[in-house]
Amino acid sequence: MPAVISAHGLVKHFDGKPALDGIDLEVSKGTVLGLLGPNGAGKTTTVSVLTTLLRPDAGHAFVAGVDVLRHPAQVRRLIGVAGQYAAVDEYLTGHENLQMVGELYQLRARDARRRSRELLDWFDLRDAADRPARTYSGGMRRRLDLAAALVVRPPVIFLDEPTTGLDPHSRLMLWNVISTLADEGTTILLTTQYLEEADRLAHNIAVVDRGRVVASGRSDDLKARVGGQRVEVIVQDRAALDVAAQALTALTGSEATVERHTRKITVAASGGVGILADLASRLAECRIAVDDMSLRRPTLDDVFLSLTGHAPDLAGKAA
Repeated sequence: MPAVISAHGLVKHFDGKPALDGIDLEVSKGTVLGLLGPNGAGKTTTVSVLTTLLRPDAGHAFVAGVDVLRHPAQVRRLIGVAGQYAAVDEYLTGHENLQMVGELYQLRARDARRRSRELLDWFDLRDAADRPARTYSGGMRRRLDLAAALVVRPPVIFLDEPTTGLDPHSRLMLWNVISTLADEGTTILLTTQYLEEADRLAHNIAVVDRGRVVASGRSDDLKARVGGQRVEVIVQDRAALDVAAQALTALTGSEATVERHTRKITVAASGGVGILADLASRLAECRIAVDDMSLRRPTLDDVFLSLTGHAPDLAGKAA
C-alpha cells in the first residue's frame, strides 16, 4: 500500500549536534507505526518535523501526499496531534475545550457541540464534562487531549508518548481507542518508551537510536532477527551476581546481561528446557542460591540491546 506518512533523509541539528541524522520512515494507511527509542533518540523531533512545527535542515517529508515543507497549512488540516503534555485550557470545562477546538476548525457551533458530546462519551469523561479541566486527574487530561486531536476526524494522527505517566486503567483505555482508530482506517504514528505498548499496538516498529532508524519491521520479525531463546535467572544474593553471570556465560558461550536492582541475569541459550537443568547444576556447584529461573522468547528489550549494544533506558518492558 502507498505510504500515508513518509520521511526521507530527515536531518536536524541543535547547537551543532544531530537530533536527526537521516531518518527514513513510511506508514501505510490504517496502520500504526511504533517509533521506539530512549529519551533523546529523536522521536519527538521527528514528530515535530512531520507535524510542521520544525523545519529540518535536510530531507523531505509527506503526509497524505502533501509536502510538509511546501504546504504546511494544508498538512495541518489533515492531521491530529497529541503531544507529550496535555494541551488543554485549564479554565475551560472538558466540553468547552472540545467545542472550542471544533470551532477553531470552523465547525458550526451545533456540530462542535455534538462532536464534543460524542468524544466525552467515548473517553469516559461525560461525568466530568462540565468541570474545569484544572480539576481533572493526569489521566483525564491526557484523554481530553487525545479527544481534542480527534474532533475533526483527521485521517492521520501523531501521538507523542500519549500514555507516559498514566495509571494502568487510563493506559488500557487509550490503547483501546488507538486500536479502534486504526481498525477504522486512521493512519497513526505513535512514539513510545513502553516496549509493551509498541508490541501490542504497532503493526510495524521503527527502532530509533541517536537520530537514526537502526531497524524496522514487524515486532515478530525484529525478535526473529535476534534469534534463540533467553534464560532469566534471579539470584537470592545480589553479591553473587557477577560470579553467577560468569558461570552462565561460560556454559552458554553468550555474554550475560546483569540487572543489579532486580538481581536478574539474562543470557542467550539454545537447547530448549534442557539448558535449565545444566544451568541449575552449574549454579549449585558455585553455591549460588536462585529465587527463579525461566526460559523465554526474545523480547523487544533483547532486540534493542542487540541492535544498539546497550540496554534501552525505557519506561516499560515487554512481558
